[in-house]
Order: sequence, then structure tokens, then C-alpha cells
Amino acid sequence: MTPIVRSLLETDLYKFTMWQALLHSHPGATAEYEFHCRNVPAFPLASLAEEVDRELDHLCALHFQEEELAYLRGLRFIKSDFVDFLAVFRFQRKFITVRAEGDTLVVRASGPQVHVMGFEIYVLYIINELYFRRISDAGTLDEARRRLQDKLARLRDFASEPPLLHPFEFFDFGTRRRFSCAWHEEVVATIAREAPQFFKGTSNVYLAMKCRLVPIGTMAHEYLQAYQAFGVRLRDFQKAALEDWVQEYRGDLGTALTDVVGMDAFLADFDLYFAKLFDGLRHDSGDPVEWGEKAIAHYARLRLDPRTKRLVFSDGLTLDKAFALYRHFANRIQTGFGIGTNLTNDTGITPLNIVMKLMSCNGQAVAKLSDSPGKTLCRDETFLAYLRQVFHHPSHAA
Repeated sequence: MTPIVRSLLETDLYKFTMWQALLHSHPGATAEYEFHCRNVPAFPLASLAEEVDRELDHLCALHFQEEELAYLRGLRFIKSDFVDFLAVFRFQRKFITVRAEGDTLVVRASGPQVHVMGFEIYVLYIINELYFRRISDAGTLDEARRRLQDKLARLRDFASEPPLLHPFEFFDFGTRRRFSCAWHEEVVATIAREAPQFFKGTSNVYLAMKCRLVPIGTMAHEYLQAYQAFGVRLRDFQKAALEDWVQEYRGDLGTALTDVVGMDAFLADFDLYFAKLFDGLRHDSGDPVEWGEKAIAHYARLRLDPRTKRLVFSDGLTLDKAFALYRHFANRIQTGFGIGTNLTNDTGITPLNIVMKLMSCNGQAVAKLSDSPGKTLCRDETFLAYLRQVFHHPSHAA
């Protein structure tokens, strides 16, 4: 059977942007990433271990092609020395292990961060596609296509609504938990063709290149979490991470992620300096309306016009949720919507809720204190308690 990973370029843009930033700022860091499934699968994922192993063997034999490197060089925020690094880069099989522990599938990547941080997205969509190959049937894609056409119909209906101050724009964020690579490409190509006035890009760099779309993404949790172990005072880790990002990208990629230790703690660090330098903020946990209202109020307190800023929503979105958030906010601030699983794995079968998270950096535990119950993940309860204390974060969100 054809290997699942078609190209090393087929990962999310923010993996490249974080990779470049950390290669330049902390090239000697070590890290450990671990796979987790948050919901109950239809069968034990441990039974996929041998197949995942084979797919990882294939991944580690790949290298970036010249046309892929040329594409990356054409992105103005990607620097030539990083592309030179990618030209000789190979994933090292010794840095990632797969095993079954009872019914649990254990996948762990450990080693130099610039060599292991890239595994995440490939591991997730490998597991996802192997899983759905087993439980889908001939009618699954028929149902997926029906649901996609329903989304396109809702977009056409939405187009007839009176315009608000800022346009409605959404993006594909569905690489990690997609049904399959072929279906993902069909979804992206279909929406790009049928709804170009609304659909403005994809996080998948390979599909962005192939379909001539804008690649979308800036930073994920792992980037900020790593700074909890980079030798700065823990209270200052967000400011240190944001400052290094500003110095790396000099005005590009100006959307900051807010929920590593909660929105309130983020805004306490997001002073006038950062608020002016960053174009906007990304939501990924907690109540999106409450979060957006806090962001707008924060800009107002800083005497910045919210209409010049942008809120990007990306937490479990559907089109209907995106429409509702747009109607609520779009006359006051620019908006964008990253829709993932509901675009690329809406088949009628319950999708997996899988992640591969940074667990430690430089031998020290790191954590995200989510504003959503169930998203906090950390092995070291002592560190987690200390992090909560430092940032006055309530324990009920764990």
C-alpha cells in the first residue's frame, strides 16, 4: 500500500516557523514529545503499532525535494540558512519509538529539539489515516462528500447576508486529524474552487504549494512552552518567547497564541509594546466570546483601535460556530477562522481527538494551563502546581 506521508512539505506551516525560530535562538535544546488520545477509539490503538512503525521508517527515508526547498525560499519570512539546513535534514529513526502498552499506543520522540519537533504532525495524520482505513467502508466518502456539499450550500446562503465591517475569512487547519491525505486534498481543492471569496488558505504547506493557496500559521503551544525551560524566570517565559519571535520575524507572522497559561495571564504580559508589534491573537481554548471580549477590552485599555487588529479562532470550529462568532465580532475587530477536523474528517464517524505534545525540554517538565477542561497535560504535578501559583491560574481548568 502507498505510504501515507507523500512529502516532508506536508506538515503545518507553524512547524516550519517555530522550527526556524528555535534553530536560531536555542539550537542546543533537547525535548521529549508524547502521543495521547483524548477520547475512546473504536478499537485499541495499540493494534496499529506495527503499521505506525513501518510508516515512520518511510518518513525517516524522505528528504526535501528541490522544488519544495525553492517554494520555502519564496516565503519572505523563511530565511536562507534555515532552508540550507532543511536541504540536508533527515529525520533520525533513533529519536522516535513506537510500542504497545496493553491497549495504549505509545509514541515518543526524544532528542535534540530541532531534530524531533517536526515529527508531530506526521505522526498524528499517520495514526489517523491508519485508524480510519480500518473502520470506514465504501459509503464513508459518499457521506463525507454530502456533508461537504452541505457546507458549500451554507456558505452560499451566508454570502447573501448583509456585509459587516470586516469580511468573513476561514482557513483549513485540518492536517493533523484528517480522514486521509486524498480526502484532505479533495476538500481543499473543492472549497478553493467553490468559495474563493471566503476560503483564504491552508495550514498544510504541501497543499498550499500544490493548490496555489496562501500557507497559514504562526506559532503553537510548544513554542511558548519550551521557554518555561530556557533559563528565563518562569514568570517571564511568555515575554521572552514573544520577544524572540518579534526579533526573528520583524513584523511577519504577527498572530500570538494566548492560552499557554490562560488568557488573563497572557494579557498581563501582552503590554503596549507587544500589542503594537503583533497583528492579533489566536484563540484555542475556553469560551471564544468571553475570550474575544477580553481581547477587545485589552486593546481599548491600551488605546489601540481594535479594528486594526485581528482575532483568529481555531478551537473545535464548525462553519456554524464560525458564522456566529463572525456576526458577534466583525463590526468591531477583524476575524479569521481556522477550521480543522470538521472540514477534513466530517464523515459521520466519530473522529479521534489525538495530540502529540511537548512534555519536557532540557530535562525539565513543561506544561500548558488550558482554559478548557481536559486539555492540561503535564507529568510533573509539582511543576504544574508551581505554574498555577506563579500565574494565578485556577485548578478547575485541569
